[in-house]
Amino acid sequence: MTMKGPSSPVSCRSNNGAKRLLWSLIGACLVVAVIGYKPVVIVHGLFDSSWEFGELLRFINESHPGTNVSVIDLFDRSASLMPLWKQVEGFKEAIYPIMQNAADGVHFICYSQGGLICRGILSTLPDHNVHSFISLSSPQAGQYGDTDYLKYIFPEFMKSNLFHFCYTAVGQRISICNYWKDPHHTDMYINGSDYLALLNSERQNPNSTVWKKNFLRIKKLVLIGGPDDGVITPWQSSQFGFYDKNETVVEMKEQDLYLRDLFGLKTLDARGDMFLCSVAGVEHVKWHSNDTVFNSCIVKWLV
Repeated sequence: MTMKGPSSPVSCRSNNGAKRLLWSLIGACLVVAVIGYKPVVIVHGLFDSSWEFGELLRFINESHPGTNVSVIDLFDRSASLMPLWKQVEGFKEAIYPIMQNAADGVHFICYSQGGLICRGILSTLPDHNVHSFISLSSPQAGQYGDTDYLKYIFPEFMKSNLFHFCYTAVGQRISICNYWKDPHHTDMYINGSDYLALLNSERQNPNSTVWKKNFLRIKKLVLIGGPDDGVITPWQSSQFGFYDKNETVVEMKEQDLYLRDLFGLKTLDARGDMFLCSVAGVEHVKWHSNDTVFNSCIVKWLV
């Protein structure tokens, strides 16, 4: 925390009493230290834009007055379907100057697809100074579900046959295919995913050691999700759980990527720097405007 200068001291004055009163009453002079909070960077999700985060801005300003909050206005709406590596580079260019101007570091709040974009930034930026990485209902372990989003983007596909398209060069030009993970076609996912399989080091990656080191520069990893999300499928993907080939959810600590510490989850856990926060009754589009979520899962990490 940065300590700023003192506020104006309380004025001190003497109090003249009776003739025999030899003493003057002197009031105490107080110096009040004002806490400075680290800047917060917010990255939106699929089909979102920056203006939808007004409630989250209000929550932050009310709880931590004076916080510098940047909601990055890039790849809005349909542009959010662009390949994630392209989005990573765009967001990185916009966010890096904020980092450079924050001597004590910054916090990331990254929502939905934005959580994967933030992971790309953290993995590929060797000198980032992100303190808390707050992943807000993000498909960190992948996505596999017949949701309204899927039907809107791919009306001719169901989850069972989308692999035919997603794991092609053309499919990988669409963001959702970059983290589409079909548990029945794992080999095709590993060989065909140009984004998530590389981030997770599930696919051979010559940069994996460096990316892991970069990612582990964060001080806290906060993974937020819940059973009533309705979009992230399975919802446990927001906390690195995912389906096995029988579509049974395997929790994070039983996943190969945790057990082998492929990109740092087990290290963060051993450091005591990984935190899971699950909240029931929250729909996917409500995570960033729900005060219970903010008060229970977010605010304490923004210091």
